[in-house]
Amino acid sequence: MATDDKHRATAAAILPLVGGASNVRTVAHCMTRLRLGLLDPSLVDDEALKALPAVMGVVEDDTYQIVLGPGSVARVTPEFEALVEEARATAPAPAAAGVAAPADPPTTADELAAQGAELRAARKAKNATPFKLFLRKIANIFVPLIPALIGCGIIAGLNGLLVNLGWLPGVTPALAAVASGFMALIAVFVGYNTAKEFGGTPILGGAVAAIIVFPGVADIEAFGQKLSPGQGGVLGALGAAVLAVYVEKWCRRWVPEALDVLVTPTLTVLISGLVTLFGLMYVAGEVSSAIGTAADWLLSHGGAGAGLLLGGFFLPLVMLGLHQALIPIHTTLIEQQGYTVLLPILAMAGAGQVGAAVAVYVRLPRNESIRRTIRSALPAGLLGVGEPLIYGVSLPLGRPFVTACVGGAFGGAFVGFFNQLGTSVGSTAIGPSGWALFPLLDGNHGLGGTLAIYAGGLLVGYVAGFVATYCFGFSKGLLAEFNVEQGVAGAGTTTVVTGSPGATDAPDSSDPGQRPAPAKV
Repeated sequence: MATDDKHRATAAAILPLVGGASNVRTVAHCMTRLRLGLLDPSLVDDEALKALPAVMGVVEDDTYQIVLGPGSVARVTPEFEALVEEARATAPAPAAAGVAAPADPPTTADELAAQGAELRAARKAKNATPFKLFLRKIANIFVPLIPALIGCGIIAGLNGLLVNLGWLPGVTPALAAVASGFMALIAVFVGYNTAKEFGGTPILGGAVAAIIVFPGVADIEAFGQKLSPGQGGVLGALGAAVLAVYVEKWCRRWVPEALDVLVTPTLTVLISGLVTLFGLMYVAGEVSSAIGTAADWLLSHGGAGAGLLLGGFFLPLVMLGLHQALIPIHTTLIEQQGYTVLLPILAMAGAGQVGAAVAVYVRLPRNESIRRTIRSALPAGLLGVGEPLIYGVSLPLGRPFVTACVGGAFGGAFVGFFNQLGTSVGSTAIGPSGWALFPLLDGNHGLGGTLAIYAGGLLVGYVAGFVATYCFGFSKGLLAEFNVEQGVAGAGTTTVVTGSPGATDAPDSSDPGQRPAPAKV
């Protein structure tokens, strides 16, 4: 089957299992997941979705998220969108008065929307704290930028290698321009996305943020010192765009409609721009510098201890949705230093998951269902896509999730130790982890040493995660419950795994290729 046909077939298989085109409100995707806004989530057939060969797992949050993996999701999404549009274009007109409506869908669009809204509200109630909602907005601002960060980061790494080797001197300046262009203007993109996310006019947010990178700001003095182009970086752009949104909303409320098209954008850019120049750029610049200083101090003084805590607690942060607060920190470090020293350490959490999954595989030789799940999810885990292993194996089992975090802690301590010795290991972009992070690695002591330290950290994470899980990941009761022939293990019910913003269903472990039921630990 041709590649395009394969992705269209995947999209066609998914669509009826999420309630059909009439149930799809929005379609988007991130690095690994197809994110669907659904009118009625109760129409989704979770079990059938999880059984599809291309689906690695599902997560329910503010959107219904289908884990397809990097690369695949970017190709399936447009096919899915096309199928939705085709289905809507050919949908029959609403039934006339006195004529019975089709049985599917059973309600009108408005009733379906109301029902879906009630279900979503009930599901999100315990996680919809103001702080988590704010972090979700922050993530929505930066996640769309990740593909460009990855592409430019890889090109920058390739260019650095060519420069160090003295190869292709006529090409390296061009590669440098290609790699640096996006980062030079990243503030504009952040401003655009910020205004869009906070309910303003996106282009006005981008226009105000563009002031930060305008070369002419070097002639302006604020707080007794000259400004520098780019001062404040993405944090300044974020603050400037948020301010622009509030100014714009104020103008929309008070400016007469006849003057709105002229006055509102003018006042928005003028007021927000002046505050940015004479306040936000300086303040954000100080905060950005403090973040860089703090990261350097943490790893140069804390070293192995800091790495142990970062690597060990990263997955719990992900479960709570608090990892989103790290995205602007990573981006700020990349702006300042060319790479973020935090990501390679945090990536060790995925290594711990891989080691733990292998230990589960070894400890449950008779449970072919769980072993099949691990075999299918392990390649994605090695490439840094951890959801299938987390939601499909370690988290439902309980103890293996904790011991996987132990593996991540040891891997993080290994990388942190070398940072303390003065060898920085960083990533020029955010998003990938595991083996997929190798092309993005950079540091201050040569590429060879950087690659070796990161590879050593992964190895330590694998081994520590395996040993911790093999020795401490199973109680006698857990082994007795799950180390049995397929069709006997686990309870015959479907249980909701809680503890994260995106709780997911964990099917009966006797269902081939699916997740184990959550265990008592």
